[in-house]
Amino acid sequence: MPSIADLLRHRLNSMLPAELEPGERLKLLTPFRHPLLISRHRAGLIVDRVRLFALLFALLTPLWGIVDMLAFPYPLWSQLLALRLIVCLAFFSLLLFYHERGRMTDAYLAMFILFAIPTLFYISSHTLLAHYDLTDMPAAVAAGYAFLPFVLMAGLALFPLTLLENLLVALVLLMAQGVAGYLNWSTLNWPSFVGAFWLLILIAGVTSLACMSQLAFMMVLLRQAIRDDLTKVFSRGSGEEILQMQWHTSLRNNSALSLAFIDLDRFKEINDIFGHAMGDQALRNASQHIQDSMRSSDSLVRWGGEEFLLIMPDTDMTRARQALERLLSSGLGYRPDGAPLTASIGVAERYYDRVDVPHKLLELADQRMYGAKQAGRNRISAL
Repeated sequence: MPSIADLLRHRLNSMLPAELEPGERLKLLTPFRHPLLISRHRAGLIVDRVRLFALLFALLTPLWGIVDMLAFPYPLWSQLLALRLIVCLAFFSLLLFYHERGRMTDAYLAMFILFAIPTLFYISSHTLLAHYDLTDMPAAVAAGYAFLPFVLMAGLALFPLTLLENLLVALVLLMAQGVAGYLNWSTLNWPSFVGAFWLLILIAGVTSLACMSQLAFMMVLLRQAIRDDLTKVFSRGSGEEILQMQWHTSLRNNSALSLAFIDLDRFKEINDIFGHAMGDQALRNASQHIQDSMRSSDSLVRWGGEEFLLIMPDTDMTRARQALERLLSSGLGYRPDGAPLTASIGVAERYYDRVDVPHKLLELADQRMYGAKQAGRNRISAL
């Protein structure tokens, strides 16, 4: 009979896409060591949803000022209206002027600004309302201000976040609720406050599941879109995107960037003599051998047919050649007849070759790969 822990684990797994790989499940917990393309697309999606959230708040925040004007005495309604106009301006500024560059730090900053604006408004409005003894309709309208943290907490469900990211944002909102309670300490209704705080915690738990579920589906769809079906390494379209990102990072950090074109020697003979099924298996084996020898920061791309592109950030020409020599010495697997599978490799590096645009670096590595073939195959060419 399964234990409660096993049953709970099964129920949690059933909430995630069946296509999610075991290693990807751990990535739902923390944002560390996520693939570069997934981080970039996730950052873009988060910022887009921040803008959507900002637009909604920018339009609705000043409209409630009409209710304040009808319910509250002067100068309370005018003070709240001034706060609302400042908040509206802040949301429109976030919507119009915030630019992201495909980095998670940009997404985190956008989310911080998005949630900081209404949180500060919530604390400020509570401070103002605490100075007035309101009854009847004004008291009912003032009670509506207490719902803002719940709206913000529920709004977290819009974003594809890991468990750690969600809990950190939820903690900030819970702290804001605690600050608001502290500011109203003398008149605080403790049973109501504790009940509201507990409800916020429950909503935080639900949004955590919603955020991780969103992220899981996003990871599966992106993996299927950006990976080569046969070898499971990056497809050519994804490789071009990665190359652009790494190029801009190299320029920004003034760091090295090496590219290596890897072409399997006499691969057509495998397909012609042993059939395409054996050729496909040789491709899978070769790609696995390359991945086993590369760093986690490197990216392997199936460029076409039996040709691979290895993108090596923060790697100068000397280190790139050393890594590729280790790859050739360890081997790329075997051909169907038992002979070693070899490759011709052309390598180019941004500093070493004084290249100013990425496509020229790509062309140079490609030319050197053909030079390696003409020089006898199973070798590295850097000249």
